[in-house]
Amino acid sequence: MPLSHFHPVIQEWFRSRFEAPTEAQASGWPAISQGRHTLIAAPTGSGKTLAAFLTCIDSLVRQGLDQ
Repeated sequence: MPLSHFHPVIQEWFRSRFEAPTEAQASGWPAISQGRHTLIAAPTGSGKTLAAFLTCIDSLVRQGLDQ
């Protein structure tokens, strides 16, 4: 899933800190965003934790802006 599926605020934050999503992130985001159980097997430092949290943060941003 490309970064373009995230809210523009999230995209801007991500791009200001990272050059591009890692393979682990791009591969994990589709399943995570669908609420599916997801196991990402990748080396330490490959962005696994951020892959999970970014989807949650995106959802919270969208909910907050909808109110």
